Amino acid sequence: MEKATRQSYGEALVELGKENENVVVLDADVSTATKTEFFAKEFPDRFFDMGIAEADMIGTSAGLSTCGKIPYASTFAIFAAGRAYDQIRNSICYPKLNVKICATHSGVTVGEDGATHQMLEDISLMRTIPNLIVMSTSDDTQTKWAVKEIAKIKGPVYLRLARLKVPVIYDENQKFEIGKGIQIGDGTDGTIFATGVTVSEALKAKEILKSKGINVRVVDIHTIKPIDKDLIIKSAKETKKLISIEDHNVIGGLGSAISEVLTDEYPVKLTRLGIKDTFGMSGKADELMSHYKINANNIVELF
Repeated sequence: MEKATRQSYGEALVELGKENENVVVLDADVSTATKTEFFAKEFPDRFFDMGIAEADMIGTSAGLSTCGKIPYASTFAIFAAGRAYDQIRNSICYPKLNVKICATHSGVTVGEDGATHQMLEDISLMRTIPNLIVMSTSDDTQTKWAVKEIAKIKGPVYLRLARLKVPVIYDENQKFEIGKGIQIGDGTDGTIFATGVTVSEALKAKEILKSKGINVRVVDIHTIKPIDKDLIIKSAKETKKLISIEDHNVIGGLGSAISEVLTDEYPVKLTRLGIKDTFGMSGKADELMSHYKINANNIVELF
């Protein structure tokens, strides 16, 4: 089964809305694409379409949070982290307000929408803002957990979601914790750190490498800030090779965050796969992942 995390987000919002009447959802004229339309249909009095006014949406979310509401502000990542950066920084994070910014359509896997809509810098932008938790989920199960879990946190969260359909990785019994990565396998030949849509690519690579007699582990870093330092250091000590892979610029993203930990705690080489400081282009998601060398085959080539 495959499902886009934006779809999982929309479904989880409806479940959360039934559980918590303080949850409200705001969107910036893209509710069909972000899937907040599901919530709008179920709870029309708790849904606010702000139009093409992302900065206003964030400011309104700030106001609602001061009245006891838990706002989920949704739009494409390019508009959330990009256009509304000022409001996220100064209106949400500086006063540490209880707003959840849920950004869909991140990375080159947006595909045919092209370079202007392929947000490759949002992790970098968001993780530098104090008080902000930054998350990037990898499948349906994890996304639904995250959407509900962040409602329990008093403070701002940036949740990165994607357009591309990805395999369901985890079953319903999987335990998640904010700030704790998930280690899949115990291979000692290498560690593949991944986040978001690239986790499934890392798992594909793991199986290909296994057939070649190379045993690696995959570490799903669903929380980029605060990052799981202990698991990163553990993997660095236990495995021969370290690789990170992300649908994001190599500057400031997952690979950079891991490198910062390694530099401080256990200096070893990390090979970073990601977008090499360039804009994206229009094309099918799988073709773009191949072009920018962020798929399973690109991982396998490193062994």
